[in-house]
Amino acid sequence: MKHISVLLNECIEYLNIQSDSIIVDCTLGLAGHSSEILKRIPNGKLYAFDQDEMAIAASRKKLSEIASNFEIIESNFVHLKKELNQRGITSVHGILFDLGVSSPQLDEGDRGFSFHQDARLDMRMNQHQALSAYEVVNEYSYSQLVHIFKVYGEEKFAAGIARRIEQERKEKPIETTLELVEVIKKAVPEKYKREKHPARKVFQAIRIEVNDELHVCEQAITDALDLLEVGGRCLVITFHSLEDRICKHIFKKASSLPKELKNMPIVPEEYQPKYKIVGTYVPTEKELEENHRSRSATLRVIERIR
Repeated sequence: MKHISVLLNECIEYLNIQSDSIIVDCTLGLAGHSSEILKRIPNGKLYAFDQDEMAIAASRKKLSEIASNFEIIESNFVHLKKELNQRGITSVHGILFDLGVSSPQLDEGDRGFSFHQDARLDMRMNQHQALSAYEVVNEYSYSQLVHIFKVYGEEKFAAGIARRIEQERKEKPIETTLELVEVIKKAVPEKYKREKHPARKVFQAIRIEVNDELHVCEQAITDALDLLEVGGRCLVITFHSLEDRICKHIFKKASSLPKELKNMPIVPEEYQPKYKIVGTYVPTEKELEENHRSRSATLRVIERIR
C-alpha cells in the first residue's frame, strides 16, 4: 500500500523552512514528511527520530537518495532534548510531530496493531521493550483494564469488556488480535457492533498503554517548545482527542499570560508570553478523498516570538 503523509503540504508551508534550517522530525515513519523537508534544506540539517527498525531501514535508504545532511536518531522522541543536546544542538528552527500509529505498523499484520488482521497481541513501537499488548490483556487486573479502556479509549462499555476478558483468560490466554476482537464482540450490544468496529477504541487504549503515549507526548511537546529558536515553529499532528487535548493545553499555556498578570494594565516584557499560536488546521476535502487515514487528523502550529 502506498504511504501517504497526512497534511504534508500544510506541514511544509507552516514550518517556514529556510535553506539552512535545522529541522527535527520526531516521527520519521516512512520519511514522507522528512523527504520533503530534506529537499528544502541543502545547507541545513535534518534530525529524525524513530525506534521502529523496519521504518528506520526503509527511511535511511529513501533519505540517502535525496541528500546526506540528515541523522536518524534511534530513540523514542521523549528523549528529544537529551539526544539533541548530546549532539551540541540547543535550538532549532522547526519541530514536527506526527503522532499515533503509522501506516506501516498498521499494514504490517504481524505487529498486532490492527483489529482487521490476525497476529499475536503485540503493539510495541519499540520492538525491544518488554511490555506488549499480550501482557496488558492477560495480566492487568479488571480495574486496570477498565481504567485504560475508559481513559485512553473513551470506551463506554469498558467495564463489560474488561469483565469478559477476565472470564475468557481464566479458560486460556488471549493470544491474538482476532481472539481479542471476538471477546470484545461478545461483551457489547448488537447495536454497538453495527455503528463502528467494536474493537477500535479498546485497541487504541491498549496501544497507548503499551507505548506510554500520553506521557511521552506531553513531555516531548513541552521539551520541543524549549528547543525552538525565536521565529521557530512546532507543529503537532494528532489523530485522537486525548493527544489533541494535551497539545492544545500546552500550546494555550505557553502562549497566554499567567493568570495573576491578566488584569495588569502594562505587563513587563519579561512576563509576556514567549509563544504565539499560529493556527489549527484539518485536511482538505481533496486529501480526505485521497487518504482515508487523514480523516481524524488535526494540525496545531505554535511559534516562538521572544
